[in-house]
Amino acid sequence: MWHYFPNQYMPSYQLNRALTQAHYGGGEFAECIEAASEITPGDNASFHNAWSKIGNTIYEEAENALKEGNNATARRAYLRAFNYLRTSEFFLKPSDDRKLPAYLKSVGAFHKAIDLFDNPPKRITIPFEGSSISGYLFTPIGNNNAPVMIMFGGLDSLAEEMYFGPSQLLNERGIALLVLDGPGQGATLRLNHINTRFDYEVPATVAFDWTLENLKDVVDTSRIGIMAVSMGGYMAARSAAFETRFKICCIWGAVWSYYDVWKNRPDDHPLAEIVMHIVGANNMTDARERLKKFTLEGVAEKISMPTYVLHGEDDRQNFVENAYKMQAALTCEKTIEIVPKESSGSAHCQIDNFTKAYKMFDWVAKEMKK
Repeated sequence: MWHYFPNQYMPSYQLNRALTQAHYGGGEFAECIEAASEITPGDNASFHNAWSKIGNTIYEEAENALKEGNNATARRAYLRAFNYLRTSEFFLKPSDDRKLPAYLKSVGAFHKAIDLFDNPPKRITIPFEGSSISGYLFTPIGNNNAPVMIMFGGLDSLAEEMYFGPSQLLNERGIALLVLDGPGQGATLRLNHINTRFDYEVPATVAFDWTLENLKDVVDTSRIGIMAVSMGGYMAARSAAFETRFKICCIWGAVWSYYDVWKNRPDDHPLAEIVMHIVGANNMTDARERLKKFTLEGVAEKISMPTYVLHGEDDRQNFVENAYKMQAALTCEKTIEIVPKESSGSAHCQIDNFTKAYKMFDWVAKEMKK
């Protein structure tokens, strides 16, 4: 992975994330580099300020374009503004007074953008345990009977972010995408205060049943798959193991044990407070104890449907050993792809080159259309 900030993985990773998403409308190279040039590595305030500055600037450009009736320009600007403002929120602590306003403004920009789409996604709210989980249904143009993948993001991702890559890559292959903020993610965490859970098959099954009942006239409900990315690699596998009606399972970044991922990380890790927030813990000792349940030991072998695992050999967040453990444990029909470390796309979830995920999306299209 390219390090804009020498020997500084985390801020460099986030810049790569925005640059890769730029290919799908989530940024502009010069704007991303302009923001990066104002960041002091290790100074989270400068990180927030730089991305907030460019995000607010582009948001105003979008507003002006909309007032002038230039909808195409406004749409593209709102999308970039969303992603820059989303990035600005990333390292803010959950207790920071700036975090929720940044999140709300970013999602507001996304909503203004999709209102201007030729084929706007359907905004989804699914009742869940006295509250709700929310997301979007992206469908291929002109196809009201497409197979559908249900997707969850990861530790730090938002459902809206999945437009920049997954939704486009699936839709152009004739597959619909129902992407959700599950427990511990996005609006479900920030607005509905629902923490994550180890038994992710519970929200996955709720989403599956809701799809059967409410989307039968929109997608082909006889062909529903499950996929997830980053920490979602655990969520997808767990969901598939206990919800056997899924047609396929797609694991974008394997996670064998989320406790193992965190057991040796320092308490002041840049993502530590996010982890505490999603599990509902007050300290990392408690958080690590709760994460012990997030394991695929004795679970992975229960997955029965065709499964694809994609992992980068140079993944520094979930080491490649996670993928090898999945490979050894899976007893179902399986495809394991490891992007070699000497190649771009070998970083965590191919954030430095989404083209290395194209084989995975090709596999999804072929399997879902069988």
